[in-house]
Amino acid sequence: MVDVNLHTHTYRCGHASGEDREYVENAVKAGFREIGFSDHAPFRTKDGKEAGYRVQYLAVPEYFENLRALRDEFKDRITIHIGFEMEYYEEDFADMLSYVRSQGAEYLILGQHFLGNEHIYREGTAGPSDSVERLEKYLDLVLRALKTGFFSYVAHPDIIRFTGDEKAYETRIRAFIREVVKLGYPLEFNRLGYFEKRHYPRDLFWKIAAEEGATAVIGLDCHTPEVYLDTATVEEIEAHLTALGIRRVLPKIRRI
Repeated sequence: MVDVNLHTHTYRCGHASGEDREYVENAVKAGFREIGFSDHAPFRTKDGKEAGYRVQYLAVPEYFENLRALRDEFKDRITIHIGFEMEYYEEDFADMLSYVRSQGAEYLILGQHFLGNEHIYREGTAGPSDSVERLEKYLDLVLRALKTGFFSYVAHPDIIRFTGDEKAYETRIRAFIREVVKLGYPLEFNRLGYFEKRHYPRDLFWKIAAEEGATAVIGLDCHTPEVYLDTATVEEIEAHLTALGIRRVLPKIRRI
């Protein structure tokens, strides 16, 4: 049974729904003992623009205020953590980290949705491409982010949608997973991607992960409160990971 989940979004990111309280109440009902809210961290480009798929800066104080109130209210029933899912943009990372710390974020999970800094390079990772260079760029970004030590884990590590030579993919993913294992991180098996039959979780990625002795956390990636009540999908994922021979672990917070 999964009773710890650190990957939860809120309506503030613009592509999730439901009230914060509903997520907490459903998590309690489903028997979770620990959850984390990790909505998409705010980011502003140099020309002052904020993307609509992130928490806006003006909403950040209310994000923490509301979640802290729920944390206090439910403290005898469930542990609630407050953090962010954040990109790794090397030239901005120090400022981004300083900001989320100043607001009281406890932890970060890495969600590398872009292949470079949004100021200058807006190519997403989920678009199909047969470019080995693009694949390598994504994997390098993720490893550099993990080496900072500030991320609890990487969300949907197999989000990069490589459509090229399978052998080229296998070689690079194997080297990547070996490094992740050396660094002591688990890999997130993303429930949202599995449920919606997206291009991730990718079977070959997880076959290699099993062969390399990687461990997995199940990240619910909640965008609606009802996800916490969907135990059937989680049971399917658990059975799938067991069949692959991957040991499942519970996610742990690396405090920032």
